[in-house]
Amino acid sequence: MADEDAPTRKLQVANSRPEDSGRGLAHLPRALMHALHIDEGDVVEIVGKRSTPARAVFPYPEDEGLEILRIDGLQRANAGVGAGDQVEVRKAESRPASRVVFAPAQANLRLQGSAQALQRTFIGRPFCQGDTVATVGQQRAAIPPTVAQHLRAPAYALQEVRLRVISTTPRGIVHIDPETEIELRPDYEEPEESRRADVTYDDIGGMAGTIDQLREMVELPLRYPELFQRLGVDPPKGVLLHGPPGTGKTRLARAVANESDANFLLINGPEIMGSAYGESEKRLREVFEEASKSAPSIVFIDEIDSIAPKRDRVSGEAEKRLVAQLLTLMDGLESRANVVVIAATNRPDAVDEALRRPGRFDREIVVGVPDERGRREILGIHTRGMPLDEDVDLGELARTTYGFVGADIAALTREAAIDAVRRIMPKLNLADGTIPSEVLESLSVQRSDFLEALKRIQPSAMREVMVQAPQVRWEDVGGLDAAQMRLKEGVELPLKDPGAFRRLGIRPAKGFLLYGPPGTGKTLLAKAVAREAEANFIATKSSDLLSKWYGESEQQIARLFARARQVSPCVIFIDELDSLVPARGGGLGEPQATERVVNTILAELDGLEELQSVIVIGATNRPNLIDPALLRPGRFDELIYVGVPNSDGRRRILAIQTDKMPLADDVDLDALAERTDRYTGADLEDLVRRAGLIALRASLDANVVTMANFEEALTDSRASVTPEMEREYEAMASKLKQEAVSMQPIGFIAPGMLQPRDADGKD
Repeated sequence: MADEDAPTRKLQVANSRPEDSGRGLAHLPRALMHALHIDEGDVVEIVGKRSTPARAVFPYPEDEGLEILRIDGLQRANAGVGAGDQVEVRKAESRPASRVVFAPAQANLRLQGSAQALQRTFIGRPFCQGDTVATVGQQRAAIPPTVAQHLRAPAYALQEVRLRVISTTPRGIVHIDPETEIELRPDYEEPEESRRADVTYDDIGGMAGTIDQLREMVELPLRYPELFQRLGVDPPKGVLLHGPPGTGKTRLARAVANESDANFLLINGPEIMGSAYGESEKRLREVFEEASKSAPSIVFIDEIDSIAPKRDRVSGEAEKRLVAQLLTLMDGLESRANVVVIAATNRPDAVDEALRRPGRFDREIVVGVPDERGRREILGIHTRGMPLDEDVDLGELARTTYGFVGADIAALTREAAIDAVRRIMPKLNLADGTIPSEVLESLSVQRSDFLEALKRIQPSAMREVMVQAPQVRWEDVGGLDAAQMRLKEGVELPLKDPGAFRRLGIRPAKGFLLYGPPGTGKTLLAKAVAREAEANFIATKSSDLLSKWYGESEQQIARLFARARQVSPCVIFIDELDSLVPARGGGLGEPQATERVVNTILAELDGLEELQSVIVIGATNRPNLIDPALLRPGRFDELIYVGVPNSDGRRRILAIQTDKMPLADDVDLDALAERTDRYTGADLEDLVRRAGLIALRASLDANVVTMANFEEALTDSRASVTPEMEREYEAMASKLKQEAVSMQPIGFIAPGMLQPRDADGKD
């Protein structure tokens, strides 16, 4: 119950962290808590357009000294305010409720459940009639002990479901205790007056900067139009969101509509298109007319490229008329007050260029693939109502899911939950139709469930290209210390600490060429550096990129680099590079397909569009066949020779290859390393494999591999690199850079065809 005479203070509202969503906490300044005699864990009343209670806690460390109130999206909706608004805060008292009635807060949800589970979930949580609350599963968030003793959170709660408090007895601010009678109505009931809270900023992770940009473009014009009138400028009319599929563009638009308390109208391309002449344009006009009548409104156009493609690329007149109608509606003669258009697409280049100008879409915001911190936030959101086992580390999952967008992480958590259900299936009697409560109580999602789900979920942003999350680490690579050190400095350091390069005013390397004899571990090095740098790894080869159709190869390469930019940080690995970019000038007349490919790769590596956090690694055993223009600084900056390992390197490789092999006591890896001169890593792997096969050949029950098995394997194996090859590669390594910058004669000009001019300029 609120004390009307209690002292109050006004504070500006800000968003709380995603992990605190649904917990009913209010982070207050320490000075205000002291002034209002509020202790941590006390109930406070937040007064906006309506009142809602919360438990007071101390501010986040970064907020010390700031006069702001941090509450979650549900509390902002309950108070009828948005981020940036002013609210009053005062101390309040909460009484135990004798009876509370809940109902689903979503229209498409029907609930059946026990009141006992709701009682355990909401025990100690303050609320009042009309509030929307969320059931939240056990998360290891930092809840202060003074608050925990009030909340007395259960070991496991319900999955996250949003409920509306229909009525409480007595009225006012109440909390549930063990004596409270709980009623759960199964069907949604329309509230008299309440802001929508189905999607808020708390339900969106990994895009804090994007939300800030969108808020100033959308919320300000809709909620404070007088600001723009005072400045004498027109408010922004449209925002174009573009990025890979599944990054949360549609969800972001819905959250902005809810937070700004605006009417939300959705346009899908197929729904607008009509069969009769002019019907499509009429439907589009009707949507904008409805938006104007119910202003403030947000018109959201999903997949705008389907209804507003480039007019010079479509043959149908209906599509051209629809684009013209949209252009007219967005900046025609009739002004649209308090109506903002948000459009989303993952193909911005396919949208008609007339739309992409100020006055129509005033700003284009990239909704990219989340980084590690963003993935951690999204995992926290999707596991908010999930009973997690103690061995689940969301930080570890965030590190291993690079390339995952929000939709992929949602699928990952769903698959992990299905694995948890699969584990308890033997305990269920499907014929009975009910699940015992003790089975539900024991249900939890374990780390092994997430690891199994990771094997089935592939990053959707990179399904069109061959992408891997490499499992090779530096300790799995032996005998290549010099090459390993140069890759660490050139790849791992810029991706992990780009600030160091900016501080010294130098740019990181764009490309690395690994060359050397076959089997020395060039591909293994590329996988290891991608894994250690925590970058996405796109592996490709010439057969994936070359096409018999004219211009298709260049488009494939352009798409490859465009996708790598979208999912950066990214390592592009091109194996057998010499087959893709051979030296130009070998053909007559029309340039060959490979020459056009070389030109495209040159343009991508150091063209007008910068490669941000994208590194290209090429591997070849014939570097003398590669076009010299690729080997200059600014393209392939580092030419790294991956040679045959020395004795210490071979010893390390043998230790790695026999790590999981049961060896007899007489096996001497040092002696084997000395006797395998010029053996590459592939040769040593073959030697270990042959020794194991020989042991099995002697007895299928063999459980160790002996030195005699290795001796016999040595007689069947050989070094794949001859002394002549080794000398040739070493000479090539010393001359490659000088040869790369020397001018090569153009293939179709024979020596002697060009004669020197005399002093008069005549031939």
